Amino acid sequence: MTTLVLLRHGETLLTPHRRLSGSGGTNPGLSPAGRRQAEATADALADRGDIDAIVTSPMRRCRETAHSVATRLGLSVRVDRDLREADFGAWEGLTFTQVRERYPDDLSAWLASPESPPSGADETMQQVARRVAAVRDGLVAQYAGATVVVVSHVGPLRTLIRLALQAPPHCLFRMEVSAASLSTVTYDEDGTATVQALNDTHHLN
Repeated sequence: MTTLVLLRHGETLLTPHRRLSGSGGTNPGLSPAGRRQAEATADALADRGDIDAIVTSPMRRCRETAHSVATRLGLSVRVDRDLREADFGAWEGLTFTQVRERYPDDLSAWLASPESPPSGADETMQQVARRVAAVRDGLVAQYAGATVVVVSHVGPLRTLIRLALQAPPHCLFRMEVSAASLSTVTYDEDGTATVQALNDTHHLN
């Protein structure tokens, strides 16, 4: 059994306002609250005691979160560019309300189809799913029987959970993945996935 522990990065200054923050934006680091969340998550993963490896998105907020965990666990961090968040184009830094006001047709198309990109961006959620699935396949092959912490963003982590559930693309918007939350997916020898935990935030209380 291979286990992926899916860790969303801690908060940035944009997170509490639910502003879109993708790979085409300002690449913010953790806020003071986010750093506290990262430390609390590191403690929780240390208490768990079975982590073999850490892999992270290259974006600053994820690398800082991964660094907190790695320091606590005494592990190195591997960076995988394909764990980055989607590029939200002209929507970067905006709330969904603002996007709906300024780009209503584009937002409706994006929510309705994984083949529609955000305004001014090239990458679709279908393309995000393909690169994230390739990362998953590589991790399951390389770390067979091990437990790996995957530090990433809402889009890629929701995608991994959706793929594990074999759910349709629109289900991407029907799950919560909070800042510094932990979700867990296991893969047996034939690749069958089971979601063991979703959006666990008890360690932040």
